[in-house]
Formats: sequence, C-alpha cells, structure tokens
Amino acid sequence: MDKKVELDIPHETIYREIKYPRIEFKTGNLVLILPKDFKNEDTFIKKHSDWINKKNADIQSALKMVDQKQLLMDRDEKELRRMVRRTVKRFCNELNTSINKIFFRTMKTKWGSCSSNKNLTMNTLLKYLPKNLLEYVIYHELVHTIERKHTDRFWRLLKKKYEKHQMNEMELLAYWFLIQETT
Repeated sequence: MDKKVELDIPHETIYREIKYPRIEFKTGNLVLILPKDFKNEDTFIKKHSDWINKKNADIQSALKMVDQKQLLMDRDEKELRRMVRRTVKRFCNELNTSINKIFFRTMKTKWGSCSSNKNLTMNTLLKYLPKNLLEYVIYHELVHTIERKHTDRFWRLLKKKYEKHQMNEMELLAYWFLIQETT
C-alpha cells in the first residue's frame, strides 16, 4: 500500500460533482477540487507536486512584494474603459488581430479573459493597477485571439513585446493580494 503523500503546504480537499480534478490557488491557499468518486489523491498530488511547489513559491514571493506596491485610487471605471479601448485598438493593430466586444465586470479570480468568439472581459479591478500592468493584461488577452491556450507558441508571441513577462505576472499577483486586503 502506498504511503500517504504529505504536502508541506497546507491545503484543503473538496469533492464535487465534476468530471476532472483540478488544483486552485485562488486566494493564495491550495485547494484540490476532485470528483466525488476520485480515489487517487496521493497520485494526483505526486503528479503535480512540481507545479504546486513552484506556484507556492511564486505566491510567497508575491506576498513579499505587496508592501512595495500601492494601488491607484484616482482612476475611475470610466477612465479605465477609455484606456482599455484605446490600448486594445493599438495592440490589435500591432498584433494584426481583432476582437468582437469588450465587457467589463469585477472578476474574482482573474484580470481578464478572451472567449473563443474574441470577446474580451476585463476586470474592473484593473483600475487600481499602474498603466504598464494594465497594458500587459490587455496584450496577454489579445494574444489569446491568436493562440487560445498557454502553449509555447502563446508565450513566444507574448515575449515579442514582454520579454520579462514573468516579472509582470509576479507583480500582478502581488497587486491581486494587495487588492484583496485593501478593498
């Protein structure tokens, strides 16, 4: 019989009526979401332990950056919408792509998304971010109009403009935690 796998990271396991298991770090806490009849939790953890440990290290690094960040409190949603529309237009030209519509809403787990219909949804919490990160999020989502998933091709396209995209991702994570504790 296999020995029980222990994570050095506190985690919660939730069983739901889902088809496939997944791992979430939405709030900085590790959550395993497994199908109700899932029997191989230890194997699942072992298989993804490198990813879990890397993601946890990223979160710890981002949390250390929080004190160095400051939210922009003077940009309202109207200004955010203007900035997003202008930036989308500019980057669509740069990437030779197009979008259908732009939606704005407060999202609990991500800065933006791009649907298969080329609709962008931008998180209204972006109004708190510096311009360079706002632009990075928009560019990231527009690259999804060319390459849907985070494949090697996706990252190559992103690196053409944002060579140090990992730093942007780390800063976004730090701002995410700052927003959660501030707003």
